[in-house]
Amino acid sequence: MEKEHIQDLPLEDVIGDRFGRYSKYIIQERALPDARDGLKPVQRRILFSMHTEGNTHQKPFRKAAKTVGNVIGNYHPHGDSSVYDAMVRLSQDWKMRTPLIEMHGNNGSVDGDPPAAMRYTETRLSAIAGELLTDIEKRTVDFIPNFDETTNEPVVLPARFPNLLVNGSTGISAGYATEIPPHRLDEVIDAVIMRMEQPDCTVEQLMTVIKGPDFPTGGIIQGVDGIEKAYKTGKGKIIIRGRAEIESVRGGRQRIVITEIPYEINKASLVKKMDELRVDRKLDGIAEVRDETDRTGLRVVVDLKKDADAELILQYLYKVTDLQVSYNFNMVAIYNKRPVLMGLNRLLDAYIEHRKEVVTNRSEYDLEKAKVRHHIVAGLIKALSILDEVIACIRASKDKQDAKNRLIAEFSFTEAQAEAIVTLQLYRLTNTDITALERESEELEKTIQLLESVLASDKKLASVIKRELKELKKTYATERRTKIEAEIEEIKIDREAMIPSEDVIVSVTREGYIKRTGIRSYTASGGLPAMKESDGLLFKKEMNTTDVLLVFTNKGSYLYLPVHELPDIRWKDAGQHAAGLVNGIKDETIVAAFSIRDFTKPKYILAVTKAGMVKRTELSQFKVQRYSRPLMAMNVKKDDEVRAVALTDGAFDVLLVTHFGFGLRFSEEEIPVVGPRAAGVKGISLKEGDYTTAAIVSSEGDSAQFVAVTNRGAVKRSGFDQFEKSTRAKRGVVMLRELKANPHRITGAALIDEHHTYFLRMNKGEDIQIDVQSLKKVDRYSNGSFVVDEKEQGTVQRLLVTELPAD
Repeated sequence: MEKEHIQDLPLEDVIGDRFGRYSKYIIQERALPDARDGLKPVQRRILFSMHTEGNTHQKPFRKAAKTVGNVIGNYHPHGDSSVYDAMVRLSQDWKMRTPLIEMHGNNGSVDGDPPAAMRYTETRLSAIAGELLTDIEKRTVDFIPNFDETTNEPVVLPARFPNLLVNGSTGISAGYATEIPPHRLDEVIDAVIMRMEQPDCTVEQLMTVIKGPDFPTGGIIQGVDGIEKAYKTGKGKIIIRGRAEIESVRGGRQRIVITEIPYEINKASLVKKMDELRVDRKLDGIAEVRDETDRTGLRVVVDLKKDADAELILQYLYKVTDLQVSYNFNMVAIYNKRPVLMGLNRLLDAYIEHRKEVVTNRSEYDLEKAKVRHHIVAGLIKALSILDEVIACIRASKDKQDAKNRLIAEFSFTEAQAEAIVTLQLYRLTNTDITALERESEELEKTIQLLESVLASDKKLASVIKRELKELKKTYATERRTKIEAEIEEIKIDREAMIPSEDVIVSVTREGYIKRTGIRSYTASGGLPAMKESDGLLFKKEMNTTDVLLVFTNKGSYLYLPVHELPDIRWKDAGQHAAGLVNGIKDETIVAAFSIRDFTKPKYILAVTKAGMVKRTELSQFKVQRYSRPLMAMNVKKDDEVRAVALTDGAFDVLLVTHFGFGLRFSEEEIPVVGPRAAGVKGISLKEGDYTTAAIVSSEGDSAQFVAVTNRGAVKRSGFDQFEKSTRAKRGVVMLRELKANPHRITGAALIDEHHTYFLRMNKGEDIQIDVQSLKKVDRYSNGSFVVDEKEQGTVQRLLVTELPAD
């Protein structure tokens, strides 16, 4: 290879240049429609190819594969699927407001089914597509050579109607996208005429005739302001919702019947999503979702359960499914070879300008043809009046050229007239023909006069364009399908009313597995659910689906879990881990869980950390709307962690217990009420190396009793009466007898409650249940009695309490 041909260029220059060229091609020649005829190049080539091949609406259908072959071979050197897909779309009456192609065979469906292969389908141009191509042979538009320069193709079609607004367009190119909705033909034509008659008319005036988009799938548009903004600027947002009625059926039930869906929405996906709401129990009022669509029209039926609120369910369907979608206008089209964001006025002006050009070009072509014909007719009339001389002259000639020359010389005919005379057929020499020629001559004179006046006067030109538009409107006008409502209706959904009330059992394990179980499944199974050996139940309670489960972690976070959203899992199965329910839980362990029905009650969440910090926050602060991630309940320092969380009513006693055996009792009122993001205040003053192991809260004052466990396997039962009430942030009093050798250290303490079960978690991993009810109450200085043998069974790690009755 010769080295001269190798260029040394920086990569960014090469990529910039190539991407620039590619972008230009994509923008101009692929994804965006032309502002004049509303077509993308592939669509234009398909229509032009079918027109050239005579595959028009008056002729029989022809195999789609043949057309695709012609388009690829002559005009569009790309994949056959891209051509066929574009062709199919032009034939789909749920995508196109006025389909430009008629297709025999399966051309897909509103459910997103694929069309039959092109070898099976047959197509031809629709009647209205013919109007896009009318007069193309009259030099009305520019032609350019095709890709291999074997033939020519049009740059744009003559377009006898404003196709861009009528059929809309959607496309994504490099740096530009377009979204133009379809409109009703007669409204758009009226707007064009108004714009021609009043070139300065405003969008408000135009909107008296062009009300807004008109989608082939019908539906309801909400938001006239959005339409007006889009018509002024090219961008705007509206809401499209399907048409749904609520019907009553036998047995006092109701059902929602959907007969129209929003534009470009896949019906099968919509029905599937609705049914998933029923299956996932997100909408409990739905009994069944059926698609009853047949050849008579679209029909989706949502059967409701007895006593279900139909209006509420319909609103919910509008909110969470594609039964209601937003539509964003982005009216970008190619104008003067550039992508331009256009308002309604500019789109109409671009079309009118194009139409004037087309009609001018056509008039010039017709005028030229008429003048040539008029000249020849005059020659024929003259020839017929001196027929015998003409015949004698021709008979005396040697050949055709000689005859022409003699006619020109003897009778002053022109070259064109002489050619017409010598090629005249003998039957035309009958006497009667002269009247027909004279009549034709008069007609031609009138035509020439008319065409000259059209070319001379802009007013006459405009009247021709308007007349043609009115004729077209008369032939192809259709009724409006989409209803337009001025205001966007705000969807208000009472979340509480949506949730079916049902009593369930909710369980939380120490390692974070959470679930709800139907009462029937629970009573049928009983016992403990499936858990790892190291795990254990932390919380189990009968709750209602309208309640909320609050789960607190050692890092100061909490999870807000509405019960109706918890996974419904059989009692014997493990449940779902908290990390699967809420994003962003990192190495956190669960400290406590509470069942909350009413967040407005005057209650408090009280939290205590290992470092002795305490805080309390009003329960109402924990109610939230968004709960997809862990929320903050307490601001905890890095090396600290939450040891206990309690739900109080504002007048409880708090007993903080430390590892070294100090106990401090004070009133809950000592703790200031702060927000969830605060860190709290000092609860107990700790010796060096000491830390808080437990916080016991009770409303029973001196009669409250608790159990404390030491690392050496001793358990003691004591009472609040052993501790004088003090204030917070003190050292507290000793609750163990100090031993010089191998002293006892407290690893856990908890309030004694007959509904709780108590276990010792040994450092070897086993759990030993203790019967706290059989323990005798002892004084503050007692170290309690041994329940395990330290040498054999090891030391006690911590005390585990499960909130369920002992068996």
